[in-house]
Amino acid sequence: MKAVKIKENIYWVGGIDWNLRNFHGYMTQRGSTYNAYLITDKKTVLIDTVKHYLYDEMLARISDIIDPKKIDYVISNHVEMDHSGSIPRLTELIPNATVVTSSPGEKGLRAHYGKSWNFKTVKTGDKINIGARELTFVMEQMVHWPDNMATYSEKDKIIFSNDAFGQHIASSERFDTEYPLDILIEEARKYYANIVLPYGSQVQKVLEALKPFEIDTIAPSHGIIWTEHIPEILNEYVKWAGNQTEGKCTIVYDTMWQSTEKIAMAIKNAFENKNIRCKIYNLKLTHISDIMSDVITSKYICLGSPTLNNNILPTVSSFLTYLKGLAPKNRAALAFGSFGWSGQSVGIIENIFKEMGLNLLDSIKTQYVPDEKKLKQITEDIQNQIGGNNG
Repeated sequence: MKAVKIKENIYWVGGIDWNLRNFHGYMTQRGSTYNAYLITDKKTVLIDTVKHYLYDEMLARISDIIDPKKIDYVISNHVEMDHSGSIPRLTELIPNATVVTSSPGEKGLRAHYGKSWNFKTVKTGDKINIGARELTFVMEQMVHWPDNMATYSEKDKIIFSNDAFGQHIASSERFDTEYPLDILIEEARKYYANIVLPYGSQVQKVLEALKPFEIDTIAPSHGIIWTEHIPEILNEYVKWAGNQTEGKCTIVYDTMWQSTEKIAMAIKNAFENKNIRCKIYNLKLTHISDIMSDVITSKYICLGSPTLNNNILPTVSSFLTYLKGLAPKNRAALAFGSFGWSGQSVGIIENIFKEMGLNLLDSIKTQYVPDEKKLKQITEDIQNQIGGNNG
């Protein structure tokens, strides 16, 4: 296992999780990496570790550069176990090393592992001199845990950004110059949509806090390291954190006898007639985490379910729970569905949309199977509610 040089005396020594397909409940079809970084100076520093089952891989990469017993500091930017999972075994090897983390990070590490390591807690602006370098810490509270922080080396113009700017990609390539940019942005968007979206205001504060720093490399905790395309990913983060959307629509539904599906298609026709792009998803066929990649940039969210046992279908309920937790803002929402005799589904969806603070369009509810006349009327009614391709 070889380390990968990032800059002089700075190396990637992480682990590649080729087989990971589910992370925090969302699909990671491209796998992931757990990025750990080694800095060799007068003091030797390891920034983050890897999931416990990749400890040997990380140790082999470190050993490619130095004897791991020479590590003086282990910086824990985030206590979640995909980052901290190898600290217990590592500290057995280096019992005198200092574990540097935030105050909530120390509490989290003690709670996770029940160990009293040699802790040093830091806050925004605190620094550690390791020789030719001074490492500065920036708190990233609730991006996406209370303990999150980033580490910056002014000498190297590199920020170890923790979960910010990450993507779930398993790859032998380490840098954005080596990997297709469209896939990088796609995976970064999916990562943000499924993990970071509820914390937009906190992300905006972090982006503001980073402005004084001169940065030519962003080294996140997952995925590819940013060097050439930093302006592009920063621009995307500004949009995502600000809940800025495009004039497009995401239509999501489940159906029993295709009545709700017919309504979904009529809704699609209305938006397309107004030159508004649409993506349409059947919840039986697409995982909710993949749908969120489109929701994050859509001005319109349309969600449909037939009524089942005075309720909505379980797949729709799952998506609504997930959507509510991720809390997208500044969007228009439309509830739709079909029913046989009781018809509660649309009202249930609407009520949750209201709780989320979304702007409601007039809902659509049909009994049994909508005929062509009814479907045409649905399309016309929606067209009257929405603007054109800039609306």
